Amino acid sequence: MAPPEPNYAFQLHPALSLSLKEIGRLKLIMRLLCLSMSVALVLSMTGAVLAFQTSGRSLVVIDYASGLTLSEKNADQPLPPASMSKLMTLNMAFEALQEGRFQLQDRLSVSKHAASYRGSTMFLKEGERVSVEDLIRGVIVLSGNDASVVLAEALSPDGTEAGFAQLMTRRGREIGLTNSFFVNSSGWPHPDHVMSVRDLASLAVHLIREHHQYYHYFAEEEFLHDARAPDNRFNRNPLLKLDFGADGLKTGYTEAAGYGVVGSVARGDRRVVFVVTGLDSARTRTSEAERIVNWYFFQFLEEKLFEAGDVIADIPLWRSRQRKLPVTVADDINVPYPATANGSIEARAVFTGYVEAPVERNQVIGELEVDIPD
Repeated sequence: MAPPEPNYAFQLHPALSLSLKEIGRLKLIMRLLCLSMSVALVLSMTGAVLAFQTSGRSLVVIDYASGLTLSEKNADQPLPPASMSKLMTLNMAFEALQEGRFQLQDRLSVSKHAASYRGSTMFLKEGERVSVEDLIRGVIVLSGNDASVVLAEALSPDGTEAGFAQLMTRRGREIGLTNSFFVNSSGWPHPDHVMSVRDLASLAVHLIREHHQYYHYFAEEEFLHDARAPDNRFNRNPLLKLDFGADGLKTGYTEAAGYGVVGSVARGDRRVVFVVTGLDSARTRTSEAERIVNWYFFQFLEEKLFEAGDVIADIPLWRSRQRKLPVTVADDINVPYPATANGSIEARAVFTGYVEAPVERNQVIGELEVDIPD
């Protein structure tokens, strides 16, 4: 038997072209099958879902589990990110903690440059020594520009904030931030300091997924560092006070950027990550964020199509006594679909070339394409 031409597809095992009500039966069948190899997941949503209408300059709404973009507006346009770019400073700090470059209890000295920052601050004094943990909480809860600079100077290759900004830009490219360029650690206004809302959302997903052990800091509503400024202790993220599942991440405002927020809301097993910016007031930012969250949870339902390890197809294996190779998905496959959708969720396993022995367990050999109605 000759190998197939590149770019061929196999029906799923069993074939998946089911009404939404039949998916539960499929899940029961799939749990009986065995683990073999991984198939990479590619999801795309096309059709008639109405985009969320916003007065903001830019918007992106992402289903966390699947990575699907459910709505967007000017999502790839580089714009002033204001304090929302502090998420990249935090990412660098979390990576340093994971690598053991410093510990939460380590104390860092406040430089003259850091203490000179105005705007949102921790009111740090030159020469003061502050723990890494308090600096992280100061950046997240108080949006401290000064705290951002202290972390930046500690992690910079040359000990300067400018050197750290270059490191931020390079690391950003490595993790997929394609429309971001950093000039400072805090988001202080500069014409060259820009991020797209898609980059901000990608960074938010990265923080939740890769730095979950530190993610709880984003949900802190209060942090008091200086008893002489007791009012400077409240988290600037208004979503945390709405009691609807918000647990992060960051707000921002400058005259050039307008009001913006990087938000994340979880209810049960579902999570939405969104960014909206360019709004005209803090009140509008809060109401727009709540509208986005309601739109996501009210307009979309979710189904688990497969669990990690479910065999989805048996494909030919060449140059082996084993004629058939069972393939599987590496992760649970949860997909959102419009609550008003009519029709079937359809999927197929697609391979760009024939599979030849020897193969390794968990080797990626193809893609699972899922078509979602509307």
